[in-house]
Amino acid sequence: MDVDVIVVGAGLAGLAAAHEITRAGKTVALVDQENAANLGGQAFWSFGGLFFVGSPEQKRARIADSVELAWADWSNSAGFDRLADEDAWAVRWARAYVEFAAGEKRSWLSSLGLRWLPFAGWAERGDLRADGHGNSVPRFHITWGTGTGVVAPFVASALAAADSGLLRFCHRHRVDELIIEGGTAVGVRGKLLAADDGARGVPSNREVDGDFELRAQAVVVTTGGIGANHDLVRQYWPARLGTAPREMVTGVPAYVDGRMLQIAEDAGVRLVNRDRMWHYTEGVRNWNPIWPGHGIRILSAPSPLWLDALGRRLPAPFFPSYDTLGTLRYLRTTPGIAEHDHSWFVLTQRIIEKEFALSGSEQNPDITASDRRGFVKQRLFGKGAPGPVEAFKQHGDDFVVAADLDELVAGMNALTATPLLDAATVRAQVQARDAQIANKVSKDAQIQGIHNSRRYLGDRIGRTSTPHRLLDPAAGPLIAVQLRILTRKTLGGIQTDLDSRALGADGAPIPGLYAAGEVAGFGGGGVHGYNALEGTFLGGCLFSGRAAGRHAAGAL
Repeated sequence: MDVDVIVVGAGLAGLAAAHEITRAGKTVALVDQENAANLGGQAFWSFGGLFFVGSPEQKRARIADSVELAWADWSNSAGFDRLADEDAWAVRWARAYVEFAAGEKRSWLSSLGLRWLPFAGWAERGDLRADGHGNSVPRFHITWGTGTGVVAPFVASALAAADSGLLRFCHRHRVDELIIEGGTAVGVRGKLLAADDGARGVPSNREVDGDFELRAQAVVVTTGGIGANHDLVRQYWPARLGTAPREMVTGVPAYVDGRMLQIAEDAGVRLVNRDRMWHYTEGVRNWNPIWPGHGIRILSAPSPLWLDALGRRLPAPFFPSYDTLGTLRYLRTTPGIAEHDHSWFVLTQRIIEKEFALSGSEQNPDITASDRRGFVKQRLFGKGAPGPVEAFKQHGDDFVVAADLDELVAGMNALTATPLLDAATVRAQVQARDAQIANKVSKDAQIQGIHNSRRYLGDRIGRTSTPHRLLDPAAGPLIAVQLRILTRKTLGGIQTDLDSRALGADGAPIPGLYAAGEVAGFGGGGVHGYNALEGTFLGGCLFSGRAAGRHAAGAL
């Protein structure tokens, strides 16, 4: 044996597994096809949102949350309907994760030095039904340091373990085969890739420089999903979401290619729920890209007017921050607009200054640097939009800024191959919306949602702008944003039991083989079911990676 355990994939789930294994005094080979600059994987680039239940931030804002309410939201959103087969373990993972989020998750991460912004965000507000999809209360806790901060203690743990001789970094090692002998996982084989000193996230070369084989008593697969592989996204795109777009932007680095899923299946591992995936409808092209097709998600509070490609307002509940996959389904299945790959936000300067946030650690330098003073100064008391948002407004190809609505529509039409928008139709949508602003009560569901949002202290202070007319000159200029489908998460994958043991085609664990993170559907082969509640992706990597590491170490 070369080491006790081989961990394939140096992202957050792999680092969490390695952390637990080396803490137990066992040796690890951390194998990854990228260079050392990419340690931490795609989690490094994330906003750092984590799902907590009954947190101090919630209690401070007088938000009453509980395991029962969170579980109702999760199960109603997930819609598990394959309980006898593909969801058999996923539903157990889901219940365990909700209890983890209400229990030791907070203290465990706090002990590693993580801290969070003072107010929980209200993401994925749902489909407007008490027993439907969505978060009943704010649960999205942004970490000081964003995804970089979440990854940092696990990177530090790996570096310390390497210094002490417990961990061996195997960068530029591409795994092509899981070695299964006598029904037991005993190692990996693959290619040594040529050295590459590229920066984090930049595509690396695939020049082969030799072969390698490593053997161990256990193997943990933590290689992520398929978000950068648009061919795989299209292959498994479900009919319930209509047709896949002809063009999409990419929310993850190029190495998130899904290749280990096929390698695992070839080794006899069971893959489930391949038709479940999570893509955003509010993607824009990064004006300063790092990886091919680099897209950024706009995280908006509820105020922007959302129009389809023909300039018609999206119906309830398809408002900003409400129902991600419901909106995606509507845009990809509705006759007349499904043939188009874009939609539009229409808003004002006043709205963009308070309500627009951009996903990603690099788009939030104040939070990533844990600059609390800078955060308060810029986001709560500063004039103008946050710097990265303003940069997109000025340089982004998907942004249109205009003094009046006719000029705005002309600019929007200039961004499409043929003019699709009629200025009179757009004006009618805007004026109907504006007419509902005059009173504190409204029959308009989106205006009701804005008022509801501002009843939550965190949104009123720093997230949701005071309701105003879009055509109010004092709130201008007007802004339109062309939105694209942004590929992101794989919700299915390797089926695992609650110890993160990978299951074979017969449903029994394959001795010595584990899977965690996105490659395992964040646990069980699909812990989210059909719908996610946000803040649950990083947490799923941590929870499943921790389980894999603890059980692998304990079984040796």
